[in-house]
Amino acid sequence: MRYELVIFDNDGVLVDSEPIANRTLAGYLTELGYPTTYEDSIRDFMGTAAHTVHDVIGARFDGALLPDGFDELFHARVFDVFQTQLTAVPGAEEVLKAVRAAGVPYCVASSATHEWIRTAHRLTGLSDFFDDRRIFSAEDVGRGKPAPDLFLRAAAEMGATPERCAVVEDSPAGVAAARAAGMDVFGYTALTPAAKLAAATSRFPTMAELPPLLGLAH
Repeated sequence: MRYELVIFDNDGVLVDSEPIANRTLAGYLTELGYPTTYEDSIRDFMGTAAHTVHDVIGARFDGALLPDGFDELFHARVFDVFQTQLTAVPGAEEVLKAVRAAGVPYCVASSATHEWIRTAHRLTGLSDFFDDRRIFSAEDVGRGKPAPDLFLRAAAEMGATPERCAVVEDSPAGVAAARAAGMDVFGYTALTPAAKLAAATSRFPTMAELPPLLGLAH
């Protein structure tokens, strides 16, 4: 099937930010008195919107409230590390070039903020692929992943039918959101165990394997 739209997740799919973000988050939460390991952070927060951190900490630590300015300071800490360590996911730029060359509409739909997405693209050289019309954030909708709202918003804005959309994701929350939106979803297993993405239409371990799954093989 030729897709009307390819929707890319950002963190972990286009930019290799998940290790940085989750190490930083785990360290910050532990510093605040809420012991959290890197593995905990990956399991509980990867691919989800910012409010999930507040929700999980509140549930796990007897209604605890994170301090005012938590999100802003967390982002600032991550952005500091991004400056020297953030890279594009290997092969992501080649996939974007292939999608663009094939004339298939594409966009990014991320649980991160617009500022986060833009910063990551600028530092990894991906900005030229995404103008403002191609960037969708959980900030734009009432509910982030695993709710389908973000993907449905992206499809509507891009003029695509959900059933003719392909989503590229690397988190269980993202896969669940795509499925709830009625879209095909391809699970990238470089960081997430394949078993956790079992609900995906198909799974792939390297970006070189994605174009044929999207129907772009020559």
